Amino acid sequence: MSEALFHTYRPEEGHGLAHDPFNTIVGPRPIGWISTTGADGIDNLAPYSFFNAFNYRPPLIGFASIGWKDTVRNIEATGEFVWNLVTRPLAERMNITSAPFAPGIDEFAVAKLAKAASVAVRPPRVAASAVQFECRLSQIVQLRAASGEEVPTWLTIGEVVFVHIRQELLRGGTYQTAQPHPVLRAGGIGDYAEIAPEVMFELDRPVSVEEGLALAEHLDPGLLGYS
Repeated sequence: MSEALFHTYRPEEGHGLAHDPFNTIVGPRPIGWISTTGADGIDNLAPYSFFNAFNYRPPLIGFASIGWKDTVRNIEATGEFVWNLVTRPLAERMNITSAPFAPGIDEFAVAKLAKAASVAVRPPRVAASAVQFECRLSQIVQLRAASGEEVPTWLTIGEVVFVHIRQELLRGGTYQTAQPHPVLRAGGIGDYAEIAPEVMFELDRPVSVEEGLALAEHLDPGLLGYS
């Protein structure tokens, strides 16, 4: 394959583009809209675009904070947080909570978001959110480069200990991912993506090597430059 088809670069030397493509390529990404309560009792709410799930049992989720921010500080102090699903009706309010408010400012109040009491942890939930995970701290890890040098980014991982799902999002015992129209971070200066039911598709995952090979037999070997 000709390298002339690609824009190539070494990240440490710069990408040579108007905007760094890294977080645009790795996307859209689910948003970690994290609510916490500080040791002083003041609630905090902030979104993190480096967020995902990492394990089934126990269920573990995590987010990376570039800089030691109020959210991480609160979680270190209390050991608790809540993840709130961002949906299209909540996108503008989520965006407001991304502003660099000073410690002691309750973003729930700034964004005019009602709170719902949690069951197993102290931080409140976003009442209008369709799904919330109550979490207890598993670990906080400062990230390192391949050289071993520490970078000012902290990965916070929590175990989900209580789950809240709106009843209307469950159909036949299955959660309908696109039904609440979740919003994802899509990189760029302010790009987001919305998942809607009409864009969903389904693939049956092969449960054995034989099934995977059987599916591969139907592939066009000339497609996508493979030969």
